[in-house]
Amino acid sequence: MKTLVIIPCYNEESSIVNVINNLKENAPDVDYIIVNDCSTDCTEKILKENNFNYINNPINLGIGGGVQAGYLYAKEFGYDIAIQMDGDGQHDPKYLTKIIQPVESNEADMVIGSRFVEKEGFQSSFMRRLGINIISFLIYLLTGKKIKDTTSGFRACNRALIEFFSKNYADDYPEPEAIVSCLVNGYSVKEVAVIMEERQGGVSSIRSLKSAYYMIKVCISLVITRISETKKKGGK
Repeated sequence: MKTLVIIPCYNEESSIVNVINNLKENAPDVDYIIVNDCSTDCTEKILKENNFNYINNPINLGIGGGVQAGYLYAKEFGYDIAIQMDGDGQHDPKYLTKIIQPVESNEADMVIGSRFVEKEGFQSSFMRRLGINIISFLIYLLTGKKIKDTTSGFRACNRALIEFFSKNYADDYPEPEAIVSCLVNGYSVKEVAVIMEERQGGVSSIRSLKSAYYMIKVCISLVITRISETKKKGGK
């Protein structure tokens, strides 16, 4: 199936070359597109010098806008599967086949590469895992589905979700909000075990996960997402 890897990228000058070289080595049959979200370091220069496949957002849109631009690209060029993969080196392309397989066999519309199914490799800090568990419990309350790695940006989607996300993708807290949107709209979500690495460079877009302020905001956002998606669904 025609497969695209979407790599949202903001100030990843220290890691992006290794990420793409590793992807080409381990998954030479897939295409990729880097979405440069107005990086302020030397990222764009590096992308040009290495002749990588990339597009530039006209303004900084954040992680949600960057990923949605990738889905728009996937829709425009007729891809069957789109895979999100971070540009910081955390996601190992050796697991692409494992993530893609349930999508190809129609077992799930979205497949999430999860650190917490088998709990191997880098597990993140205690406080961050605590926050993820709180988000996981809230998603279960809102949708009835237990998702362990709610903030994983390593995920594959089928053509139906490419179409859906090209028009509807969360801005504020895209990873957990996208899960809620999928489940409320009847799409199936599955987790598969992967091993992740510590980021090779850059700064996490959810580095404030430790704070109570962040948790309050993301919880409110998920509830609002649940309500708004239910209203949209009811109005169709």
